[in-house]
Amino acid sequence: MPRRHSRSPRPRAWALLVLLGPLVLAGCAGDYVARTRAVREAYQAEDYPRALGGLEALERHGHPKDALLVLLDKGMVLHSAGRWEESLQVLEQADRLSAELDAISLSEEAGALLSNERQRAYRGEDFEKLMISALQALNYAQLGKDEDALVEVRRVNERLEKMIVDEKKPYEQLAIARYIGGVLYEDQREWDSAYIDYAKALELEPRLGALAEPLLRLAKRTGREEAYASLRERFPGVPHEPLGPGEGQVVVVVEAGLSPEKEPASRQYPPDAVELITVPVYRDRGSTPLAQVRVGEATERAVTVTSLEQVAKIHLNDRIGRMLARQVAGAVVKAGLAAGAGAATKSEEVAYLTFLLLNLANEPDLRSWLSLPAEFQLARFRLPAGRHTVQVEHGGHVLTREVEVKPGRVGVVVVRSYR
Repeated sequence: MPRRHSRSPRPRAWALLVLLGPLVLAGCAGDYVARTRAVREAYQAEDYPRALGGLEALERHGHPKDALLVLLDKGMVLHSAGRWEESLQVLEQADRLSAELDAISLSEEAGALLSNERQRAYRGEDFEKLMISALQALNYAQLGKDEDALVEVRRVNERLEKMIVDEKKPYEQLAIARYIGGVLYEDQREWDSAYIDYAKALELEPRLGALAEPLLRLAKRTGREEAYASLRERFPGVPHEPLGPGEGQVVVVVEAGLSPEKEPASRQYPPDAVELITVPVYRDRGSTPLAQVRVGEATERAVTVTSLEQVAKIHLNDRIGRMLARQVAGAVVKAGLAAGAGAATKSEEVAYLTFLLLNLANEPDLRSWLSLPAEFQLARFRLPAGRHTVQVEHGGHVLTREVEVKPGRVGVVVVRSYR
């Protein structure tokens, strides 16, 4: 009787490679950050038509898992280009999609355990969801729609309150939203509400400097004598006389610099473990100088009211523990599958290859809303009514805007600088 040769496990191993190969490729394919590099170069050069063209092509032919990012970037580019109405519409779409994606399917979560987080539809970091409303408030303010802008400011604050109180997340509130709320209330002559929002902005960012002017003026106007005395002691050099009959105000919002970018980093989990797990961390993309703002003969150095570099890191660090736990769970699932494959084939080689292939796709999700600024810097002016030219010098680059100052009103000018 002819001798039977035992079958080698290698064919099964190669068959497994063929079966699992698409999973690995799926984890490595569709890198949104890499595919939008040309788009970022365009909008950082203020070539907004080219940037929008690239994003519209992604809307038609891009990966559906990146749909939210495409809308966020498109809304930000339109905002930077001063196309406020169009930005409103796109960011409203992004807000709706973000809410839908928060109800993520269990099947997508399971897929992420077997491959990597990039296999899931991008849902946005918590601060990115808040920034949708913050940008919408600025869009409405540029269109002179104060009431609509205030609705968005309240949404930012209500969402943050829910995250902090109900979800117990260690987040900081966005001082920019509070300060803009104060500006909008003051423009509508709601002095008490304006004071409250300005005071909250000062609590969140104590280094307001000259931007504390309306706090002093409104504390006196609303009869807050103790607060007024305290503010005078704290800001002795800030003039705050009541506005004259032919005077108005302008607040210049400089959206400065480049938001931080995610990069992979290794962490031990649990802390005393030997094995390293890769997670995303934020890396700053250069320093952000303070803008110099000139209107007529008056010049002010802008003040940083909110650093998104800091906010982004706080929000991401809060998620690190949950990310690590999820990756450990994924490693357990993969080890179980590998052991099952090895038992089924009676081959340690197949078990090892299965585990290796499954972990090759284990990459952190490095996607983020990269068109956001690094900082919101503000400068404030008291001016005679009429038309004025605003010049913003930032990083050696000068941007010019025209503004109509109305008696007793507070206007908002938004400028985007990538330097």
